Amino acid sequence: MTSRTAGGPVRLAVELDGDGSHPAAGLGDERPPAERLSPRALVGLVLAAEIAGFALVTFDDSPLPPPNGFRPEALGRAAYVATRTNRIGLGATAHVTTTEPFHVATQLASLDHASHGRAAWLVGAANSPDALATIGTGPLEPAGLSREVTDVVDVVRRLWDSWEDDAVIKDAATGRYLDPGKVHHVDFEGAAFSIKGPLITPRPPQGLPVVIAPERLLEAARPDVVLIGGSGLDDLRRRAHHAKESGTPRVFAEVEVLLNAAETAEKRLRRLDSSIRWEHTERLRYTGSTDGLTDLLAWLGTVVDGVRLHPAVVATDLPPLLETVLPRLRAQRALSVPEPGTTLRAALGLPRPANRFAASKG
Repeated sequence: MTSRTAGGPVRLAVELDGDGSHPAAGLGDERPPAERLSPRALVGLVLAAEIAGFALVTFDDSPLPPPNGFRPEALGRAAYVATRTNRIGLGATAHVTTTEPFHVATQLASLDHASHGRAAWLVGAANSPDALATIGTGPLEPAGLSREVTDVVDVVRRLWDSWEDDAVIKDAATGRYLDPGKVHHVDFEGAAFSIKGPLITPRPPQGLPVVIAPERLLEAARPDVVLIGGSGLDDLRRRAHHAKESGTPRVFAEVEVLLNAAETAEKRLRRLDSSIRWEHTERLRYTGSTDGLTDLLAWLGTVVDGVRLHPAVVATDLPPLLETVLPRLRAQRALSVPEPGTTLRAALGLPRPANRFAASKG
């Protein structure tokens, strides 16, 4: 895989939750979690990712505490780095099963305002007994879970639209801050909840922040970006075709990455697995050199719109991505890099949606 066929430049995202995607990622690090996972350390990582040309950084989350016991919630992490960056998208996971929809809508709208239009919501649907016990309920049946995802995503989008773009008028002469005729109740009735609205914040700069969901939630969430995996490249190509045929605007491949370092990637993997085995997921997994990864990403740009990378060990696998892989892709003109000050929707080539309430007047 050394040549690039027809296809646009690939957009790259990177997951920066915790120490890395390998469960043993932090075991060999002598720094305490409060230091290596501190807000200051996170800002440094995100700034480096922005400078290198990543289009999006994401932060995973769970209703349950992580094994090391240290994890500020994802939306808080995204908000903390929002004013310290100017072009990289900021994606935070929020679970529809354990978070109030109104709070999800408000927090993401606030993140979009703070970042001047770079917020994304990674739709989570934690449904284990332990996760649901945190709110005093039990797991949902498959049909109920699908309905909950649909209802929450739908009402969150409606709440973002509950203020028209020109609702804030700031008319000092009359002492009016907003035009009440342009702020709307959503009057939503779901299977398990109802929301009258409106939201307590003006419409986000993007209109609707970007909604990202895994392939298993494709039909329920109707995302702007779907995340796909595959048992191999042919399977991933098939899944990408299915996602695009469904009408999903953008398709991103999920790729776990473990690179050569002081020792070969194979030896690193064996050493890490000797502590805690890295079980296979539906994501593709790349183990090897930066040259091979560069070729793979360039090829994936002919199949999907973007790739989200999951470094096995952030401290070891992120630096060669920043210093070698992305610069090579840029030199090949195979990497789509956001312009400073652009919104995430613009960086992904997505239009800014019209407000549903304003459109209904016309």
